[in-house]
Amino acid sequence: MPSGLLPALRPARVAWNKGRIVGQKRPLLPRHVWSIRGRLEMAGNARDLALFNMAVDSKLRGCDLVALRVRDVFAAGRVKERTSMIQSKTGKPVRFEITETTRLSLERWIGDPEMIGLEFLWPSRIHGSPHLSTRQYARIVRGWVMSLGLEPSAYGTHSMRRTKVAQIYKKTGNLRAVQLLGHTKMDSTVRYLGVDIEDALSLSEGIDL
Repeated sequence: MPSGLLPALRPARVAWNKGRIVGQKRPLLPRHVWSIRGRLEMAGNARDLALFNMAVDSKLRGCDLVALRVRDVFAAGRVKERTSMIQSKTGKPVRFEITETTRLSLERWIGDPEMIGLEFLWPSRIHGSPHLSTRQYARIVRGWVMSLGLEPSAYGTHSMRRTKVAQIYKKTGNLRAVQLLGHTKMDSTVRYLGVDIEDALSLSEGIDL
């Protein structure tokens, strides 16, 4: 075959997912939660401890978690026991509980001199950014995972969103409660399934991690 008719050779491209574990990220197990919480407490890292606890309790997507404002969780001189926010992805409200462990860590963080007069709950340390970015949050989560010796590619910010709901489903078998806590849109079928948002919140409050 004349050389001019030979097919052109192209350099092989490395697949974007080579060496990575892809698919749904794993939730943290209770022992992982206790270990990370203990490490942050010993390190005296008030911000990351509050961020970690809030990520587990709220079950929010990273984009919504980093955008939380102080007023969303704090009113009349105390941290709320329950609150809500509008999800940026769905435009729908989601309610979530703030357990005592998380409330205590939030109180310490909000009372920190670094937080005086600030609007966002997780202010960015990068000039010009009002709050922690999702990329910064992802790096923080990666650090938590790596501190336990876990494979970082198997976990991510969505692991934080899944951690508590995985335990709720494991302990109760109540898939509808999981759905009502922000993992699928709510519709009129709620009344026929025998679970409402108050029931779901009560179940979630009863799961201690």
